[in-house]
Amino acid sequence: MNPATPYIFDATAADFDQSVLQNSFHKPVLVDFWAEWCAPCKALMPLLAQITESYQGELLLAKVNCDIEQDIVARFGIRSLPTVVLFKDGQPVDGFAGAQPESAIRALLEPHVKLPPPAAADPLEQAQALFAEGRFSEAESTLKALLTEDNSNAGALILYARCLAERGELGEAQIVLDSVKSDEHKAALAGAKAQLTFLGLAANLPEVADLKARLAQNGEDDEAAYQLCIQQLSRQQYEAALEGLLKLFKRNRGYDSGLPHKTLLQVFDLLGNDHPLVGTYRRKLFAALY
Repeated sequence: MNPATPYIFDATAADFDQSVLQNSFHKPVLVDFWAEWCAPCKALMPLLAQITESYQGELLLAKVNCDIEQDIVARFGIRSLPTVVLFKDGQPVDGFAGAQPESAIRALLEPHVKLPPPAAADPLEQAQALFAEGRFSEAESTLKALLTEDNSNAGALILYARCLAERGELGEAQIVLDSVKSDEHKAALAGAKAQLTFLGLAANLPEVADLKARLAQNGEDDEAAYQLCIQQLSRQQYEAALEGLLKLFKRNRGYDSGLPHKTLLQVFDLLGNDHPLVGTYRRKLFAALY
């Protein structure tokens, strides 16, 4: 039987002392005593393999075909199948007979086998999480390190541009976005470009307090309503901005050549289809359109 992974192998009488007993001084070795005619053995095998693989080399699995290896069966007094024995430091330290659930097998292994070290977080995923929390400078530092190793990573470049934009480096952010040629990240690229647009527009607009004062005097001041939405977008107040844009669209969909509708679509690009606000406001926009 061919080994499924480097950590799983067949053990025979000729190599048992080396492959199991000697190996167990370095890593615990689980020995699966099985036979072709044994249906529970066949059911248990893939589970043992899966568990062994999950330990990423901290556990080995030796399989003993009891129809062939009668000497090993006699040596360890195996009376029923399947029987599984855990060897450590050259000695059997635990085991079980009969099929067992995964939870029971892992509980048996826990005192004897070191858990594999946790997988290192993907730097891009880490940066995305930091960005989502508003920790832009930390996200930018993570991305700089990543781009030092791979300056063609489109996802990292797009997020790096968004970090630059958040600290007002709009020109530099635009240069970074212009360097992204990958078709694979069209949605993220569109979202980043929308962010730059909103931040650029907001820089030249009246202050939020002034816009709110204008709207308090005249609730149908379309220009003030639209500009307030842009200011909100630049501050990532997405729900307030979407509600304001939708309200303006319903009141005056033709404002500035249909700008409320166009801007709503830009916000959808910015947030991405997975964002809960996008689904909600797409439905509201559809209802308003038809």
